[in-house]
Formats: sequence, C-alpha cells, structure tokens
Amino acid sequence: MKNKEFRNGVRDGIAVALGYFAVSFTFGMASATSGLGILQAVLISLTNVTSAGQFSGLAIIAAGGTYIEIALTQLVINLRYSLMSFSLAQKLNRTVPYWHRYLMAYSVTDEIFALDASLDSTLPPAYHYGITIVAVPGWVLGTLAGAVSGNILPAFIISALGVAIYGMFLAIIIPPARKNRTVLLVVLSAMGLSFLFSVLPALKKVTSGFVIIITTVIIAGIAAWLRPIEEENTKGEP
Repeated sequence: MKNKEFRNGVRDGIAVALGYFAVSFTFGMASATSGLGILQAVLISLTNVTSAGQFSGLAIIAAGGTYIEIALTQLVINLRYSLMSFSLAQKLNRTVPYWHRYLMAYSVTDEIFALDASLDSTLPPAYHYGITIVAVPGWVLGTLAGAVSGNILPAFIISALGVAIYGMFLAIIIPPARKNRTVLLVVLSAMGLSFLFSVLPALKKVTSGFVIIITTVIIAGIAAWLRPIEEENTKGEP
C-alpha cells in the first residue's frame, strides 16, 4: 500500500515539478543578474522552496537590506504555511509518528498542499514524499539552470516562465472544484475576497502575505462552519 501511495505521489508531483522548474528558472536568472553566485541561488531554493518568499528576499538582498528586513518579510509572506501545516496535520492518521510531521513540513507549499488536501481519505506520508521527491528537485534544478543561463534568454520568454506556476495551480484546483460544489464556492469566495483587498482603498494597504492569511482564515472558517466534514472522514484509523 505504501509503495502504491508513493507512486501516486510521484505521478501527481510531475506536473508540480514541471511548473516549479519554469518558475525557479526565472528565480535563478534573477539571482544571477542580482549578483548572487550559482551555489548561493541553489542553496536558497533548496532550503526555502517558496517562490514569493525567495523573490522578495532576493529583492531585499539586491537592495542591500538588513537581516531584520528579510526575516520580517519572510515571516509575513510565509506565515500561511503554518495554516497549511495545521490543516494537513488533521488529515494525518493519529498513529503517524511526529518525525514524519517534521519531515513533511519541509515541503509544504501551495501546490503540494492543494494535492494533499484534495485526497478524500487520510493523508499517507508516502504520498506526500512521492510529490516531494520530484517537486523539490524540479525547483532546485530550475534554479540551477536559470542561474547558469544568466541573461541569455529574451525578456518575453522570462515573462512567460514567470506566469507558468499560475497555470499549474489552476490545473490542480479545477478538477476538485468541478466535482465538489463546496470546493468551487470556496475557490470563488477566496478570489472575490482577494479582489476586494486589491481594489478597496482601506484594504489595499494590507501586505500580500497578510492578505493570503486573512483570506484563508475567513473563507476556510466559514466553509468549515457551514459545510463541516463528517467525523468518519477525518478520524484516523485505529
């Protein structure tokens, strides 16, 4: 059973790896043009695995910012991963050892979380590791390729690579949204609330990191209250 779950994770993770390669390729090129070495860029991707956090951190580094600025920026932008980890912890079997939880937390990203959360059953660690073993190398290798390439590629290709991750994310959330009306309403509600943050004067001042956190808490809380999952679907097996 574990081998099958691992293979399913590898299969589902291939699309994530391809999307990650495209986006991290752009990050690698940006790192090279900002003065970072190839090894530095690769280590950043290997230890962070977060597009928004890495690009924002790179901008601060290029501008000569302080460690405090980088730390606070990463805290705000990546705080949503704590919420995702809390959610995934509820999908794990109660007998799963804690060391599995610590290892899985390393590769909790938006796309991997979406795949994990889309499972109808409890979350097998083997499935998460299957995704991780192809997705993280895709992210790191893309950074390496981009850093080596430097400024070789034209600007329009770089721009296209930068939006590739959004198409990949849509490919992940559309299938479950088509099958489950609740998921569809949650997705549309989150999009609507995010749009309000981008247009209303009083809300436009909120940083993007906090927008994600606020939107997640509000929409997920309302959905959990109105359409709770039945107990038998969330309880771990004895």
